[in-house]
Amino acid sequence: MTDQATSRSLPLSEAITISAQAIGEVMLGRSLTEVLDQLDAHERPIVQSLTFDTLRKWVRSHELIKQFIPKTPPVEVEYLLSVAIPLFLQSSTDGKGYAVHTIVDQAVKACSEYEPTMYAKGLVNAVLRKVSLLVQEEANRPYPPDPIPMFFPPWWRANLKKNYSKVWHAMLIQQAQRAPLILRVNSQQYTRAAYQDLLSEVGIAAEPIEDIAGVSLDSALLLREPVPVSELPGFYSGAVSVQDAGAQIAAILLDPKPGDRILDACAAPGGKTAHLLELAQCEMTALELDGERLGKIGGNLDRLRLQSDAVRVVRGDASKSAWWDGKLFDKILLDAPCSASGIVARHPDIPFLRREADIGALQLRQRAILAQSWKMLKPGGLLLYVTCSVFPEEGEMQALWFSAQHADALRLSAPGQILPTETNDGFYYALFKKNGP
Repeated sequence: MTDQATSRSLPLSEAITISAQAIGEVMLGRSLTEVLDQLDAHERPIVQSLTFDTLRKWVRSHELIKQFIPKTPPVEVEYLLSVAIPLFLQSSTDGKGYAVHTIVDQAVKACSEYEPTMYAKGLVNAVLRKVSLLVQEEANRPYPPDPIPMFFPPWWRANLKKNYSKVWHAMLIQQAQRAPLILRVNSQQYTRAAYQDLLSEVGIAAEPIEDIAGVSLDSALLLREPVPVSELPGFYSGAVSVQDAGAQIAAILLDPKPGDRILDACAAPGGKTAHLLELAQCEMTALELDGERLGKIGGNLDRLRLQSDAVRVVRGDASKSAWWDGKLFDKILLDAPCSASGIVARHPDIPFLRREADIGALQLRQRAILAQSWKMLKPGGLLLYVTCSVFPEEGEMQALWFSAQHADALRLSAPGQILPTETNDGFYYALFKKNGP
């Protein structure tokens, strides 16, 4: 998910109300993506922008709430303030936000529009006025007291501190930032340079990303100022896709050739499947267990004009063989289910949804899929193991386990752990060749 340019067609008061309710859903354990997917088209851009900023600035917002309301308020009021306060923080940093009086006025109006907060108009008004004064005073001072304004659970911080002792703090600061929009140009339709020219013609500035972790990229473009996909030339006719630069490495490492029989073992929403098909005319199987997410694969392939008789979209469990026809694959892309700890900049609800116990369960799931995938690979074939995680338990530890379990697995050169930066999310890559019995 990528921040879209904020639409002001929805009144800010309504957007605050909807956003506060969405935050409440996340706190109950629901994915923000699922919540946003249920919104109308005119509601989503501004609600997405507000909720993303709310989660990114959660720690700082709650420091301010606690400072001015020592006794924890009802959750409905807490969530409304959690949405409103980042609007002050944004305005103080880039000068592009709403005026102070507008934020206060619209937040108080939002109280009136939602029954559980009607009683709190006076409280919200007083707190936000105090916050606005304090934020203005702090605008030119170091960000107190913790420069990481986003919530990361203690176990999460401890894991990163243990495994990345010199850079863990910088990693968390990076992931609390708003991510740029990264595009993958469909090489079946345009070269990167040609599409960059198209963007320039409509006033959209883009710059190429040449490589990530030593892997050359031919189709990646970075837009530092995100725009709605509707403004991207040819988006609906398949000219371009939104895909992080770190994710674009997958298809390149697997190096598809015409006629290759390839399995994308956990394929939804289909970005990597599509990239493989853009690079070569493969005999492609896209496998996905989730029926709702399965439909997104076909939708993406249709938009990119990549559907053909050689492409199969199949519902099935990658850790089992019930769906398989018994024909071995030349190459397998295993983008395994994981904590998604590497893509927090684009999905800031993840630290709120994950539990430490999830990691062990995910490890078992990853190993089951690895073992089954290996059985479906031809001798001499390639298997690329991928996670969008920065936890070694889901990356290097799994690759070492797999190598120890399979004497016929030759590990080839691949980037390994890629840490999140300004231009890419965090990913792990391990590439194996099957050497026969």
